[in-house]
Parts: sequence; structure tokens; C-alpha cells
Amino acid sequence: MRIGELSHRTGVNAHQLRYYEAQGLLEADRSANGYRDYPEHSVLRVTQIRHLLGAGLSSEDIAYLLPCAEGEVPELPGCPELLAAMQSRMQRLTDQIERLARSRDALAAYIAAAEQTGGDSYPPFDRAAVLA
Repeated sequence: MRIGELSHRTGVNAHQLRYYEAQGLLEADRSANGYRDYPEHSVLRVTQIRHLLGAGLSSEDIAYLLPCAEGEVPELPGCPELLAAMQSRMQRLTDQIERLARSRDALAAYIAAAEQTGGDSYPPFDRAAVLA
């Protein structure tokens, strides 16, 4: 099938499908006229990729996991290499969540301090200028 049909069947735009191909996540043959020709199982592959991306995995992680993926959701057998890769990603997410929580807490403290002083000692805040 051509890229337009794969895009239609999966709901993933052609640009993303080309990106998946460039990352080694998806394969296509080339027809004589140079068009991409995807095999039927590409629909399942794209669905698996979308689920794994939704879990926060990088395209590099996904490239490593995809050969073992089974089914649409997908299921991943618990071999030690796969488990180690997923645990590593989980730790990176946990670290990121902790950093965000610390930032949130620091910002909350600044807001509380500003509210306590009433903000009278500060010049007017021009939000549009700050965001520009």
C-alpha cells in the first residue's frame, strides 16, 4: 500500500510515517516509480509504534523493542534486555517527575511569598512583555 493509504488506515500523517521509516521503525519497498510501498503488516507496526510512543519511549527505545512486540497494544515478552531498557526509561521518567515537582514547589513558594507581601512593593507586572 502507498503512504497515503497507510496514513488513512492508521490516522498517522505521512510526515510521521516517513520519520518512522527514517528512524528504522518502519520499512517500505520502493516501486519502479519511486513510491513507497508498505506491506500489509505495516498497519499493525504503526499501531505498535504509537502505543509505545504513548508510553513515553523514545524512537531509539522503540527500535530496540519492536522486534519482540506482539499484538496491537503491544505485548512485550519479559526477556532481560527488554526489561532493563524499560526499567531504565522508567527511572528517567521518575527523575524527570521529581525535578518537575521540585520546580513546582519552588514556584509555589515564590507565589506564596508574593501573595503574603501583597505585591505592593513590586512594579506592575507586564505579562505580555515577559512572554514576548
